[in-house]
Amino acid sequence: MALHYLQVENLTKSFGDKYLFKGISFGLFERQKEALIARNGAGKSTLLNIIAGKESYDEGTITFRNGIRVGILPQTPLLDRGKTVLDICVESGHEIQMKQLLGKLKMTEMDLRTDAMSGGQIKRIALAQVLVTQPDLLILDEPTNHLDLDMVEWLEDYLRKSRMALLMVTHDRYFLDRVCSDILEIDQQQLFSYKGNYSYFLEKKQERSDVQNAELARANNLYRKELDWMRRQPQARSGKAKYRIDSFYELERKVKARRESVNVQLDVKASYIGSKIFEAKYVSKSYGDIKILDNFYYNFGRYEKLGIVGNNGTGKSTFVKMLMGEVTPDSGSFDIGETVRFGYYSQMGMDFDEGMKVIDAVKEHAEVIHLSDGRKLTASQFLQLFLFSPEAQQKYIAKLSGGERRRLYLCTVLMKNPNFLVLDEPTNDLDIVTLNVLEEYLRSFKGCVIVISHDRYFMDKVVDHLLIFHGNADVQDFPGNYTDYREWRDMKDFFEKQEKENGQKNPKNIESIEKSDVQTKTRPRKMTFKEKREFEELTQEIKFLEEEKETIENALSSGNLQGEELLKESNRIGEVITLLDEKELRWLELSELND
Repeated sequence: MALHYLQVENLTKSFGDKYLFKGISFGLFERQKEALIARNGAGKSTLLNIIAGKESYDEGTITFRNGIRVGILPQTPLLDRGKTVLDICVESGHEIQMKQLLGKLKMTEMDLRTDAMSGGQIKRIALAQVLVTQPDLLILDEPTNHLDLDMVEWLEDYLRKSRMALLMVTHDRYFLDRVCSDILEIDQQQLFSYKGNYSYFLEKKQERSDVQNAELARANNLYRKELDWMRRQPQARSGKAKYRIDSFYELERKVKARRESVNVQLDVKASYIGSKIFEAKYVSKSYGDIKILDNFYYNFGRYEKLGIVGNNGTGKSTFVKMLMGEVTPDSGSFDIGETVRFGYYSQMGMDFDEGMKVIDAVKEHAEVIHLSDGRKLTASQFLQLFLFSPEAQQKYIAKLSGGERRRLYLCTVLMKNPNFLVLDEPTNDLDIVTLNVLEEYLRSFKGCVIVISHDRYFMDKVVDHLLIFHGNADVQDFPGNYTDYREWRDMKDFFEKQEKENGQKNPKNIESIEKSDVQTKTRPRKMTFKEKREFEELTQEIKFLEEEKETIENALSSGNLQGEELLKESNRIGEVITLLDEKELRWLELSELND
């Protein structure tokens, strides 16, 4: 029988008159791996901090099994100033094991001091400090933030095989899906439990959402009737049944709470973008001995959605900063089209005035925002699409959580109606609900997109083409998403291993393996970005040709054409029909691909 490691009973936490959660209960058993999901500001990190003993709570009990070892990784860990990596390894009491873990996490500079470390380096050392103790119960808050993709996949495999119990907050859905067996969701101050991975959670969440929507529709109908009743003869209200008045206000509270729980809906209009986007003309960039780009050429296509991946320090953000004009190349240039309007979401985030209110920060950029369907929204209405209620809009920026700040930053980027979005690590600190909607928005965005991200799920859903920065100015152009690339790379590694073991060249040259070779073994091939562009152009061309064909047919049947004009139109309709046949055949070929 599995041992009970943690029990939380009737836990309540509030800030003033706002409750994060009320009377929630759950348990965690040995080897059980649970993920905690909620919108930003709903209390995920607060709950972990309460369990870790770092934050107080209003009511309830938290009980750990006697004698178990608990390891905790906070979202933003702190290390003693002035210590070197070697000092930390020695002080851990497990120097050799600690060095091995740091090697897996690409931290090999033993003389590096904490004062000179980046946030990502601090996160990796703190993660190694926790793992080296081999706790029975591990509590992790966003463990994949700032980790390279290779490190994320190593940690994923490590935790999946581990005997440790796990309670974790993460926005990395592949990580969550492959590591966790159970999911806890905080929604509307309540806790919902799902006995399954992320895929199972999505299915059951939709079922619960359908039930709630039906309940909300019934509640709205009842609310309208009760509101009409409350408004009639207000001077006689004192004579009305007190229980009915109390019931009305309780119903009103529930209806408003459910209305505010709707998802973010992004529907921002993109400005027109021409056929010329940008051309990277033989760009080179180095920092001392570290090469970022060397004579790099790339011509970016219209409506292209490009993902950029690679280890930290290989130059991904530098490439974007050169495109945005923030960093000057050593040689070469970026030739940008006249119609391009960038929307840049940087990794560092926006430097907001802490003393400003949310609504004022948005109004600084625009009072009115145009949506793709022609509607216009005020700044306040637009903020509500990003889950900032009228009350939340009056909050000072200094009081916002990290996720709320990122959501506000995203709001200020999109409200300018860009046609080329450049997103550098957009998934950090955003909740899964917001990520899902952002992904759907980007998939249908009528413009260009460049995304730098360590979130594999996000990349798979959004991009159809990759640049992989391997370091030392080695940039690989790959036509596919991240999963396509990993399958290609795994196949490449397999053949290379065979060649090494057999001591002879494999008859199939792995370097020549195309994406289609991988996909025929896995799933139907998706359109490349060039094929998507061709498909969109064919759709328009077919439409125009059909209109021209109809116009010519009407003219020919009118009886008004004579002589050379009649001969000209007769010849043209034959050409149009031939073109339509060719283009429709190609359109059908492309439409059969998995888009």
